[in-house]
Amino acid sequence: IFPAPCARGFLLQSVDFKWREAEGEFRRALELAPNDGAAKNLLADQLAIFGKLEEAIALERQALAADPLAHNWYAYLAYYLSLANRLDEAEQAIHKAIELQPLAQFHHGTLAGIEVQRGNAQAALAAAQQEMPGRARDAALALALQIGGDRSAADAALKTMLDNDTKTQAYEVAEVYALRNDVAATFEWLDRALNNR
Repeated sequence: IFPAPCARGFLLQSVDFKWREAEGEFRRALELAPNDGAAKNLLADQLAIFGKLEEAIALERQALAADPLAHNWYAYLAYYLSLANRLDEAEQAIHKAIELQPLAQFHHGTLAGIEVQRGNAQAALAAAQQEMPGRARDAALALALQIGGDRSAADAALKTMLDNDTKTQAYEVAEVYALRNDVAATFEWLDRALNNR
């Protein structure tokens, strides 16, 4: 059971989008329980939202020291490292997540995203194909196919996303449009993601 400020902070962050107030709650949680891995993980996520990647990475590593079997925390770490363009470290972190929980959703998609950043279309597609079926796989495939040479496959993958649940996938659709260098569509879908919360 983690400190009550963690629950308040999570609601402020994910429901109300009051990120500064959420950060305060997560910091309060760490004052109450300085060794709590969940509090460190939540604060790391909040810091990453503010672009404080090095602090987020350090805190996520501390969270993992408290609970080295938390596969999702390795995925968070991989995401922060990829945002910092530390792709080799990101790959190591997501492989650890996959090792701990091979069937978890989003882990292979995260690996696909790392390969997209590298520009390695073949590796990105291979990772995306290993993602669990569903919207996470659809998004990973769409991202991977955007950097490959098959434009019709890329278009079809985007169409699959658009034909399915765009309310919960608006951010992922924006990512695909960003890879396509379609600025107007990217911002249109980012606005939709914000409006959909």
